Amino acid sequence: MAKTSSTEGVLNDEAMATASPGREKTASKLVDRFALWSGVAGLVPLPVVDVIAVGGLQVQMLRRLSQIYDVEFSKNRSKALIAALAGSIIPTTSGIGATSTLKFVPVVGTLAAIFVMPVLSAGATYAIGKAFIQHFESGGTLLDFNPSDYREFVRSQKEMWESAGRTRPHPRA
Repeated sequence: MAKTSSTEGVLNDEAMATASPGREKTASKLVDRFALWSGVAGLVPLPVVDVIAVGGLQVQMLRRLSQIYDVEFSKNRSKALIAALAGSIIPTTSGIGATSTLKFVPVVGTLAAIFVMPVLSAGATYAIGKAFIQHFESGGTLLDFNPSDYREFVRSQKEMWESAGRTRPHPRA
């Protein structure tokens, strides 16, 4: 039995050493694309429907990342993990729900939501995608993903996303 464990460790090390160098790049492009689509979904003018659309895109992104990394995918498990991971960035996820609810307020609420919801949706999707890339790159699966291990990583990704938005020149500049 002990020999099997050491053999499994060697096989895991070999698998990580021979991992496709383009896989992480492909996964990052996928996350960028889904973050963009999540931003577009944030523009849906119907309250709650936008949040459901973003959640669906995040589950689809995780399914596709699982395919890239040859990780077994479970829709129910992925929903739970995304919810738990999103819960670790409470201000953003609360902001998404609150912004979606603003769409109930005629004109002013809808206008405010149009500017805020896409950014929050895209940023959360980006951070979640990057966390799963890091986890899958280290040989992890959906079964051994622990959202609390990635809270700080998700916060740093969210801050990076927000700072990138602040450093872009204003269109009038």
